[in-house]
Amino acid sequence: MRKLIVSNLISLDGYASGPGGDVMALPFDTTFSDYNLELMQAADTLVSGATTYRGFLSYWPPVADDPAQPEVERTISRRHGELEHLVISDSLTAEETGPWRDNTRIVPRDEARAAIAQAKRDEGGPLVAFGSITTWNGLLAAGLIDELHIMVGAGVLLDGVPAFSVRPPGPMRLTAARQLGDSNIALLRYSLG
Repeated sequence: MRKLIVSNLISLDGYASGPGGDVMALPFDTTFSDYNLELMQAADTLVSGATTYRGFLSYWPPVADDPAQPEVERTISRRHGELEHLVISDSLTAEETGPWRDNTRIVPRDEARAAIAQAKRDEGGPLVAFGSITTWNGLLAAGLIDELHIMVGAGVLLDGVPAFSVRPPGPMRLTAARQLGDSNIALLRYSLG
């Protein structure tokens, strides 16, 4: 059985993005990309909502062949083209998927729980969700998330989009806590259920 892992960077005061949904307000550094690539190398499927998917699609495809980008970013870009994208959305159309058309599956919101439950029963590597706060909070409420990987950055936003809008349906158990490299980001890993 495959796991669904959610990985998100949040501010010290619990926001997953700044005012107006500005994710660039978060305290990023290079270890953020290093850790995301680690998860992507083990994964078979990326789960997202339409907003996150569109953001990925507008940013990542040209990075693969851009020599000005760090190797980790180019590798992430290439990995996006290899992985299945499972997008939970009532608004995204196949025509919008561009270079990822062949590896993107769009699932309507009212079918999301069943689609994720089935994907978890399939063979393969983990399903991983980055960003997509609304989407993964709905999956959290449904008890479909197996692990939360929360990266806490050394920044206080005081406003923005909170990481959590629901409580997990069961207990959470801390399975790991560590500093990412020599950065100001702490990784907290929790198992659910």
